[in-house]
Amino acid sequence: MAQSAVPSQQAAPAPLRIPLRDIVPWAVFAAVLGLVLIYFVGAEQGATSLFSGTWVHEFTHDGRHLLGFPCH
Repeated sequence: MAQSAVPSQQAAPAPLRIPLRDIVPWAVFAAVLGLVLIYFVGAEQGATSLFSGTWVHEFTHDGRHLLGFPCH
């Protein structure tokens, strides 16, 4: 008893299209958030310090070394 497989004809799913106006606000938000994070890890407690004290430096110290920013 041989069973022959009949190939089924299934339509390929259509690609999901996301309008650009839905992506732009999230892309801007991600870019601003990334710039803020890079600022705090790379530049805070230096010449452009916004906060007094060393707590930001101590909080982001290991991240500075991990990303290659000198801090000593």
